Amino acid sequence: MLMEFLAVIVAGFGGGGTAVILRRLSGRRLPEWLTPAGTAAGMLAMVIYLEYSWAPRYEAGLPDDIIVVSKNQHASWLRPWTYAKPLTNRLIAVDNRIRQRNSKNPDLVLTGVILQERWALTMGFQSMFDCANARRADLTEGTIMGEDGIPQAAEWYSLAPDDPFLRVACEGGAHGGNVTEG
Repeated sequence: MLMEFLAVIVAGFGGGGTAVILRRLSGRRLPEWLTPAGTAAGMLAMVIYLEYSWAPRYEAGLPDDIIVVSKNQHASWLRPWTYAKPLTNRLIAVDNRIRQRNSKNPDLVLTGVILQERWALTMGFQSMFDCANARRADLTEGTIMGEDGIPQAAEWYSLAPDDPFLRVACEGGAHGGNVTEG
């Protein structure tokens, strides 16, 4: 966060400095307000760049076994440019580094789920996927597993059979696969 703040400040100096140079080259014929406008434009451009690039930068830093399956995007009147291109504010990824198939019931797969929001701590938990019945149960620390490998008293969520979350968890997937945006 500190580095991004410094980047915005430097971009402001760059925009303002460019405006000063343009005014000097024009023999001061350009208006004086060009300098603060150049500063503001440089800072705004950097903020927009950082807002749009955080998700691709985060995703590029993930190991190959962690696959982003969903990107939440939104538009806001506070950021009018997001109506032209919505802004990603949250990612959901499947962590296949801990992926395990149940030996007694191979249709059950245990894997990790990572939730990442802009300016928020990363949240992770384990989920059990029932690949045959297209459903998922999020596991907590107190989840008790039955003898058949099915979590007892777990709340199951139905998923579409072609849901990328289910597909990546059950098949393992490949980095850079299709993601759901919404």
